[in-house]
Amino acid sequence: MEDSILLQQVRTKANVWLSDDYDVETRKAVQDLLDKEDTNDLIESFYKDLEFGTGGLRGIMGAGSNRMNIYTVGAATQGLANYLKKEFAALPQISVVIGHDCRNNSRLFAEKSADIFSANGIKVYLFPDLRPTPEISYAIRKLGCQSGICLTASHNPKEYNGYKAYWNDGAQVIAPHDKNIIAEVNKVSSVKDIKFKGNPALIELLDSTIDENFIRDLLTVSLSKEAIQRHKDIKIVYTPIHGTGITLIPKALKALGFENIIHVPEQDVISGNFPTVKSPNPEEAAALKMAVEKAIESGADLVMASDPDADRVGAAVRNEKGEFILLNGNQTLLIFIYYLITRWKELGKLEGNEYVVKTIVSTELIKNVAKKNGVKMFDCYTGFKWIADVMRQNENKRTYIGGGEESYGFLAEYFVRDKDAVSACMLLAEIAAWAADNGKTVYELLQDIYVEYGFSKEVGVSVYKEGKSGAEEIEAMMKNFRENPMKELAGSKVFFIKDFAKLTGTDIAENERVTLDMPTTSNVLQYFAEDGTKVSIRPSGTEPKIKFYIEVHSKINAREELAAADAAAIEKIAEVRKSLGI
Repeated sequence: MEDSILLQQVRTKANVWLSDDYDVETRKAVQDLLDKEDTNDLIESFYKDLEFGTGGLRGIMGAGSNRMNIYTVGAATQGLANYLKKEFAALPQISVVIGHDCRNNSRLFAEKSADIFSANGIKVYLFPDLRPTPEISYAIRKLGCQSGICLTASHNPKEYNGYKAYWNDGAQVIAPHDKNIIAEVNKVSSVKDIKFKGNPALIELLDSTIDENFIRDLLTVSLSKEAIQRHKDIKIVYTPIHGTGITLIPKALKALGFENIIHVPEQDVISGNFPTVKSPNPEEAAALKMAVEKAIESGADLVMASDPDADRVGAAVRNEKGEFILLNGNQTLLIFIYYLITRWKELGKLEGNEYVVKTIVSTELIKNVAKKNGVKMFDCYTGFKWIADVMRQNENKRTYIGGGEESYGFLAEYFVRDKDAVSACMLLAEIAAWAADNGKTVYELLQDIYVEYGFSKEVGVSVYKEGKSGAEEIEAMMKNFRENPMKELAGSKVFFIKDFAKLTGTDIAENERVTLDMPTTSNVLQYFAEDGTKVSIRPSGTEPKIKFYIEVHSKINAREELAAADAAAIEKIAEVRKSLGI
């Protein structure tokens, strides 16, 4: 009965999309869905409306209210325009920045959005073609705009596209603006409410000045110019994986002083189909395969890959045997924070009010590095908008050093408010030069960090559950973990549980509860065991999956002990997974 009611609702909703208010192509696509005997695609396309999650609007492209198309993008843009006109009614001219990545339809969605903003009397600064997402954040701040959007689905498969909304500080929107924007979008009840007919006089194509200023400002973040000069010929392989990084990252590396940037020509080709990879995700070894092969062929020591919108970076370095290993997001985060704090200290820049930021699911070793060097560390929710929120809260109070997350995102500069693969690639290359200046490889530098601050191994496990039934299954899993909490992790007693949905922390031994100091609730559950093991569980805000983050710890006294510690950690993680049923 329930399924038949849902199908009836979906058909009613789909029939609205057959009116003359929609273009011919869309009407045909919807009719095809209605005519299909298998109703699954129809239901998936219309059973709900796309909503803002931790990364904004994101979904599979196609016809329907639950798909990315000019009408769902149009409704989001009209709703955002309506909200901006309310929030900034006193301004003589509201302005926004629009950028996009390499994905199919990204330029179309960007231009349609420009038309809608301009039709609402809002000035639009539109990038002439694809640009890294962090440059949109930079441009909002640089041009003094009230908002901005970027059409991107980051590292998702080619079927996806997305829509990130930014506020006037260059950060992605959070409460109350996110909910208020959604409320305005929901008021756009008909396609007739969307003003598609643009005003060309209010649309300005940006020139190369923003690019030049961005790179110039990024150069100010560098802390080891002499080391770069001495090791400017380090061989670095870089790949944009068909995405926006190709527009700026090679230029930025050369501007920093590196003279030996080696390309992967096949992956310099801009394409939303990502023809050389199954997934353009730098977290996955397969995405870096061609770059690593190029590094072996050319004798390079460092491989870097940015995702399609160039806000995340994956890296590979040579180990003690000269073999390439991929650094995971926690390792690059650890290396970045260690380097920045170390160099700030060496240069006499630490004055006692500095801070770093990490997400709650990222490695606890960051806390060790920060504490030992007298630097404040803030924990925040997953999603870079929360790191930006910490930056906002500490404005004119503390000095930002850097912040990042285990999902390969990092921000080294204060004048951007989103993760940035452009500066991260520059920083990683600089670290390689600085390590060489100290007689080390990047891998040996990582080993020495483990010796000094403790060894940890982190594994992320994603369990995919597609569609409406999958969402319900994920909800049931979270409910079960809350109602039947883990008592131990791989034989070590759980002593503390954090439930961010309730903002409560429970001390098991003392049977005491504390309130968690966070800006809002979030559907995240964390278990902490006596031996340092940490497990975090959260549904993804942008993909149909539930994520498990497992972190185990041990102490090593020399590089030579690392292999044994790693083997023991792998065994322990396997035990933890078994107890979690994953």
